[in-house]
Amino acid sequence: MYFRIIRNDMLKSKLITLITVIFIAIAAMLVSLAAILMVNLSSALDTLMIKAKTPHFMQMHSGEIDTARLTSFAEHNSNVDEFQIVEFLNIDGVQIILGESSLAGNVQDNGFSVQNKKFDYLLDLEGNIINVSDGELYVPISYMKDNTTKIGDKATIGGKEFTVAGFLRDSQMNSTLSASKRFLISEHDYEEIKSRGSIEYLIEFRLKNLSKLGAFETAYASAGLEANGPTVTYKLFKMMNALSDGMMIAVILLVSALIIIIAFMCIRFTLLAKIEDDYREIGVMKAIGLRVSDIQKIYLAKYAVIAVAGGILGFGLSIMFKGMLLENIRLYMGGSENSSFATALGIISILLVLFLIIFYVNRVLQRFRKISAAEAIRFGTSQEKNIGAKRFVLSTNRLFNTNIFLGIQDVLARKRLYATMLAVLVISAFILIVPQNLYNTISSKSFIGYMGVGNYDMRIDIQQTNNIAEKVDVISKTMGSDTTISNYTVLTTKIFKAKLEDGSEENIKIELGDHMTFPIEYSDGKAPAKENEIALSTMNADEMNKKVGDVLTLVIEGKEKELTVSGIYSDITNGGKTAKAIFTDKSTNIMWSIICAEFSDPTLVDRKVSEYTDRFNFAKISDVDEFVTQTFGSTISSVKVASYASATIALIITALVTLLFMKMLVVKDKYSISVMKVFGFTNTDIAAQYISRSLFVLISGIILGTLLANTLGEVLAGAVISSFGASSFKFTVNPFSAYLLSPLLMMCAVLIATMLGTADAGRIKISESIKE
Repeated sequence: MYFRIIRNDMLKSKLITLITVIFIAIAAMLVSLAAILMVNLSSALDTLMIKAKTPHFMQMHSGEIDTARLTSFAEHNSNVDEFQIVEFLNIDGVQIILGESSLAGNVQDNGFSVQNKKFDYLLDLEGNIINVSDGELYVPISYMKDNTTKIGDKATIGGKEFTVAGFLRDSQMNSTLSASKRFLISEHDYEEIKSRGSIEYLIEFRLKNLSKLGAFETAYASAGLEANGPTVTYKLFKMMNALSDGMMIAVILLVSALIIIIAFMCIRFTLLAKIEDDYREIGVMKAIGLRVSDIQKIYLAKYAVIAVAGGILGFGLSIMFKGMLLENIRLYMGGSENSSFATALGIISILLVLFLIIFYVNRVLQRFRKISAAEAIRFGTSQEKNIGAKRFVLSTNRLFNTNIFLGIQDVLARKRLYATMLAVLVISAFILIVPQNLYNTISSKSFIGYMGVGNYDMRIDIQQTNNIAEKVDVISKTMGSDTTISNYTVLTTKIFKAKLEDGSEENIKIELGDHMTFPIEYSDGKAPAKENEIALSTMNADEMNKKVGDVLTLVIEGKEKELTVSGIYSDITNGGKTAKAIFTDKSTNIMWSIICAEFSDPTLVDRKVSEYTDRFNFAKISDVDEFVTQTFGSTISSVKVASYASATIALIITALVTLLFMKMLVVKDKYSISVMKVFGFTNTDIAAQYISRSLFVLISGIILGTLLANTLGEVLAGAVISSFGASSFKFTVNPFSAYLLSPLLMMCAVLIATMLGTADAGRIKISESIKE
């Protein structure tokens, strides 16, 4: 019996049933995709780092190295499991030609290594440790992704010819966020090209107990060992590898949560519309003695069938789309060993959504108990009390024409009814705008300010070379006489000893210079302006337990120097552990210097970068826009895909919900529509009233949704961004897209849906709807 009732009911309301199935399918698909992607990302990343045996602690170092002292430290530290020193041969991009592409304009530090013996292995695309032969070159996978080269291409490195034999996965330097990229060659070839570049050392440790990493870092710093370069730990390697796909998954999770809320509202729409349509029949069933629970079972069974159909369709769609979304994970990290578990978790997530839907339907159906059998049989519809528009009366109207006025008055009179549609439109606007704003923010030039890098046009890095100070002076003098440069500053990084609260000492990299010329964003406080002030990166502030106003003690030439923490900022450079100050120092060697420049005419950037590159071949010179593209390119691409998908889903939701709502209203308003027709209102008048209702609710929804997107949305996006180091965050909004194009698209969707949804109003017959 249930099957026959359900089948007949679905055939009678095909469109509403289809739309409800689509909503549930979208919600199920997104929840399943988020679960599948999360498990695959986590598993693939763990597999990569286990197979590669990623170092737990890695100290990059340029300059002289005391191998015996490092070996002695490793042997005497009880927490060290394995230790090795890896040579990383930095070669200028001008000397690297892959196929027909030169790496002359590349912002990465491109270096060459041999395969390691103990750990930190470089893997092929099958996840195997690469055994490289003479004449072969294995290239970082990022250069495969951007089509720089392909297998079989001839490559020239410092004048020596190689053949590109394949591509490698590097658990340390896979991510575009990593400033360095490793190429793999044979030991014999390495010795041949060794003189063509400068050697940087990767001092690597694997620990017996990873939880003791903090204590090990302190011990390494206290021993005064080599530290002329960034320090990177296992946690940071993992975060950088997961960032791009992790942000996309975060956006999908946010959207899926909002879609589930909208799906519940959609079900509420359709269920209330069905109850309204069946009002008299429900009254009859109650009058003849049918129990409320029996009546509820009929509706519950129907929505159970719809939920299961939507769940199955959603799971099928998630399987269809997962390959496309997993492509980047598989390329950079390899396959997941838990793919079956990921699928199972996807199914469990969908079952949870279906359970919540059935539970929610059952709650809505409790209103059957409030239906009066006599009222239902007599009127055939619920008798609402319209309140809330007493002061908004037609006789005092001077602003709108009659149809627009009546439409707005109906919204104000039945606030509870329209509140549901308003909530859906607010959420749709939120889904449309937030991913879009997130994409605009991370793709904007100013975003690097949240990453510890100022906003300028050209960056000159001077490192891994002798006489850095003298070379900086030469470039500074050139810039001082260059009339095209409107502003520039020199920032020099040195290592100092910081005294911790427990009395131990730790190495801290401090960038000295003027930090006001090209300021960065501070999550708390401000840039150092006095010689006794210092700003700390978020990671340093957290580890040292410092906040703005606290005092940090440096030990310089055996003397203590107290500095007040003036600000805390985000930083993803140099392992995220940096500091900024303006005091002068001549006691410590320079690690590296950067010169930042801004041009009076931004169109000169490309020409000036080429000019300075030709003139100062000892420095790495880059356009900051290119730096952003190469550093955040993969992340920007992932968020772009998610933002476009979110916009499409938001517009579909807006149209479908409006269509459902208008159909429900027409059913609910049969009597009032008939009365209006009796008083001479035409079908066009009635359509105009419904359109004015939709647009009034839409405009309110867009305003509230935009406000919510720029407040709560910014907080949620900031939480995502903070997961990789940016502790402060504000949206960079594209006004045309967010405030003009998006509302216009929503308006078009609402207008079309309203016209389609109210088409049945013109076919309502007065004689059938008005009964004495």
